[in-house]
Amino acid sequence: MTPHAPGAQAAAVPLAASPAAARTALPWPVFWIASVAVFLVSLDSTMLFAAFAALRQAFPGVSAAELSWVLNAYTVVFAAMLIPAGGLADTHGRKRVFMVGVALFLAASAACGLAGDVQWLIAARVLQAVGAALLTPASLSIVLAAFPVEKRAVVVSLWGAVGGLAAAVGPSLGAFVVDGAGWPWAFYLNLPVGGLALWFAASRLPASARGEKRQRVDGVGMALLMLAVGAVALGIVQADAPHWSRADVAACLLTGAVALASFIAWARHTPAPLVDLKLFQHRSYRWVNLATLAFGTAFAMMFFGVFFYLTALWHYPLPRAGLAITPGPLLVMPTALVGGRLAARLGHRPLLLAGAGLFAASGLWFWIVPGMEPAYLTQWLPGLVLSGLGVGLVLPSLSAAAVSRLPPAHYAVGSAVNQATRQVGSVLGVALTVLLVGAAGVQRADFSLLYGGYVALALLTALCSLPVDTRPPRAPARD
Repeated sequence: MTPHAPGAQAAAVPLAASPAAARTALPWPVFWIASVAVFLVSLDSTMLFAAFAALRQAFPGVSAAELSWVLNAYTVVFAAMLIPAGGLADTHGRKRVFMVGVALFLAASAACGLAGDVQWLIAARVLQAVGAALLTPASLSIVLAAFPVEKRAVVVSLWGAVGGLAAAVGPSLGAFVVDGAGWPWAFYLNLPVGGLALWFAASRLPASARGEKRQRVDGVGMALLMLAVGAVALGIVQADAPHWSRADVAACLLTGAVALASFIAWARHTPAPLVDLKLFQHRSYRWVNLATLAFGTAFAMMFFGVFFYLTALWHYPLPRAGLAITPGPLLVMPTALVGGRLAARLGHRPLLLAGAGLFAASGLWFWIVPGMEPAYLTQWLPGLVLSGLGVGLVLPSLSAAAVSRLPPAHYAVGSAVNQATRQVGSVLGVALTVLLVGAAGVQRADFSLLYGGYVALALLTALCSLPVDTRPPRAPARD
């Protein structure tokens, strides 16, 4: 990585500082303080799946394609901001950036709940994404600094599992919150929990030294990445819009492709790129990120599609739909904990293959078995169990496998790029779900297309996992 690239030094500070940090703070309290904030960030990325119908009622006359930007504006900005945020944490101190990120996230959450129109809500979601992006890599660096080298592989897996659990329970929790208190409480819920995290962070987290060098932020790279992802998502969600012609959709998709090509060209020639393309010279890292993109897309399609199916075809009220989804997410954390121990002995590839296979089997179940008449125990629950086991194996393994073979100097930025890749997949998954089943009067055949794509993406995840290094993860080298 180039010396001035954002996040280039992100691993160096925590690795060097870990003995001192361990002496000044107990590791597990530090872990849970940092992880609570990340839990809220991941929760907000999926909780609005349950609020989509309520937002339609709250903002009549706004199309499903327009409302999808309440989800996608957050995810696009979060993905693009994650990578330079690691460099900002290095420059200004991990604790300082973490606390600024949490405070901004909470302020934006309050603004979201107070939104009087969709434009205000989308703007507040953008601000919320900036806060989320600031706190996420700082959280990982804080956690790494608190633990000795030999425990970091397990801790990174657990940190990834917390985010995976939050993303998984978001739709279920969102259903109860939205039905019981209204959609603004999907955002207000962040305030007491995040406020406690901020208070404990101020008093309990160890301070870290600022970096000697000021990190440059690649604004051109960020703009190109946002344009690329946003244009492709816009083209997908508007593909069936009556006021969009095929030429309009094609132009939008072409704009995204050109922006992506420009982003790659810029990254190759600028001295401080948003993403150092040398990261992708590592074979396992390259394939893990492709697997992450595929799985992130399938994950969003699965959860968003479940709510559409249960409410539109089985006519479940929102709380019942949320309760119906719960068994799958409840399996994520215990499965991830068992998987983390297995990965320490077997490596990540077996878990990725097994998890992707289970996730594909869940998609196949949902594709073939459920009909138009509700039959939860026999037609829905088995598919949820398969999906929960699959998510619990895959999500933490992707996070850990992405960085397990990188040089220490690339550790933090490598993790940020992997998390950003997952967010890009989520944008595409939301866009595809809105296109396929977001219209009024959706039919069972439309869900066959959705679940067919879900199965194909799960199998693609398994295929991309085959070249991943199968050796057990090594601890990062000492500085």
